[in-house]
Amino acid sequence: MDETTSDIRDEAQLRDRYRPAHPAILGKARPRVDPKAADFVAASPFMVLATTSSAGTDASPRGGPPGFVKVLDPERVAFGDLAGNNRLDSYANIVDRAEVGMLFLVPGVGETLRINGRASVTDDPDVCARVAIDGVLPKVAVVVDVDECYIHCAKALRRSGLWEPDTWGEPDARPSAAEVIVDQYQLDVEPAVVEADLEQGYQETIWTEGGR
Repeated sequence: MDETTSDIRDEAQLRDRYRPAHPAILGKARPRVDPKAADFVAASPFMVLATTSSAGTDASPRGGPPGFVKVLDPERVAFGDLAGNNRLDSYANIVDRAEVGMLFLVPGVGETLRINGRASVTDDPDVCARVAIDGVLPKVAVVVDVDECYIHCAKALRRSGLWEPDTWGEPDARPSAAEVIVDQYQLDVEPAVVEADLEQGYQETIWTEGGR
């Protein structure tokens, strides 16, 4: 097979296809959350949590009021568990393998903030109290010991036009979540029934602690 078109099997072969990264880029990751990075976390209402284990890999959206992820100190961040689907994919992965990645977004901002580190799931009362939202005390919290913290450039969000309403398209031109569910599981119900069930679940549990 022609090596130029085959799957790339090692890092050296991969790097041969790219120019070297600038030293400033290679050294941008900080082993702590500096004050302005902490301000970015405090402004973020949305984060993607990436975890992995021997069972597989998961990337899970997490959201709340801006600052729902708390900077406990420059070396640690934490967030509490709110109601979900109880699959516990992320938390089971963390228990099996501590390494995680976090991607923080702020609406309207092209750059994102990334934190990589080692996570643990805890029911420590002091930590749970610090990450409570409007008096909702979580049963458990995730604490991440920071290995790397750095800003990621805006190219991806600019290419996607994520914050530009003109790029969003018409709602009728894309499938609803209910339509995807009905199609995936070949359900003998109208998508509107599934949509109503989803909405009821959102209304009843969106601000309750996980485990409900």
